[in-house]
Amino acid sequence: MSQSAVPSTGGSGGLAEYIRFTRPFTLLPPTLGVISGAICAWGSYWNPDPAREVHLSVILTVVLGSVCAALLNAASNVINQIYDLEIDRINKPERMLPAGRISLRAAWAYTWLLYAAAVFPTWLVVIYPARGLADRWLVPEGMMQGAPFLVRLLAGHACFFIYLAGMAFTFIYSAPALGRTKRHAIGANLTIAIPRGMLLKVAGWSMVGPVLAFEPWYIGLVFALFLVGAASTKDFSDMDGDLAGGCRTLPIRFGVRAAAWMMAPSFVLPWLLVPLGVWLRDPFDPAGAHAVLTGNPVALVVLGLGLAAWGSYTVWLILRDPEAMATTENHPSWTHMYLMMMAAQIGFAAAYLI
Repeated sequence: MSQSAVPSTGGSGGLAEYIRFTRPFTLLPPTLGVISGAICAWGSYWNPDPAREVHLSVILTVVLGSVCAALLNAASNVINQIYDLEIDRINKPERMLPAGRISLRAAWAYTWLLYAAAVFPTWLVVIYPARGLADRWLVPEGMMQGAPFLVRLLAGHACFFIYLAGMAFTFIYSAPALGRTKRHAIGANLTIAIPRGMLLKVAGWSMVGPVLAFEPWYIGLVFALFLVGAASTKDFSDMDGDLAGGCRTLPIRFGVRAAAWMMAPSFVLPWLLVPLGVWLRDPFDPAGAHAVLTGNPVALVVLGLGLAAWGSYTVWLILRDPEAMATTENHPSWTHMYLMMMAAQIGFAAAYLI
């Protein structure tokens, strides 16, 4: 039996330690992403409420969903630390599990508590015309009239099923029994990019608008393509522990310099899809009445080009000395990656409010 499967020494920890265990500084991007996705849906062509009113029920729905997104990310952080215990003994020995401040048994209990708090409440996230609590248990009568009940149920509770999929991805990424894609360079990045890029935006959108539209998936694709490369930023400084733990991340598999060049396009090219989405007509709209992206076109073009320029600067920081990424704990590119994500979320929200 590996050491990671044996309870670490130490007690169950105090409240402050459990909060630190979730790595709270990483919870802002997913929370912001969900709120941004909801605002985009509200300001889009697809808003199902013809009056576009901001009812208290809408606000509470978005608040519930954003809190659940933070809790889901917290659960993901905890489960990753459980399965990465041996790696963290080398890379981050000060963390709660390798330091023995929280036991493995307590960590597992905490994980399931976080998952339950993150996923089950999202069953109550149902879009217009749902108003009261009674409407949210199944689906309101006015939603998707004529469609089979099962279709209405799946579409009406899309947010719940997206969160459930997000939960599954966290286990696929970390758990050996489900593949532990973290061990594989490309697989690891995909299982980060799909839930934290694609599904995160669609989850936020699903709190206000229908997911059976091309626009939320297109926006999600932009963020997923960014993360599929940018997610490797942190791998460079963790190479020793990852190698010992059998994780062949991008810099381990291809070398530091080659990996830097491979991830560079993701900092620039995805953002160019934003102005492109303003120009392209929605392929699923036979009348061609609207573009793929239905926010303010000028704001979206400025946002996309601005982020591409920012990404180009970050690429310059990376490629001028790729070896520095392997020797610096918090390379500037990692900071820029997080700031770009948050700026993009805020930018999209603003573009759909103008």
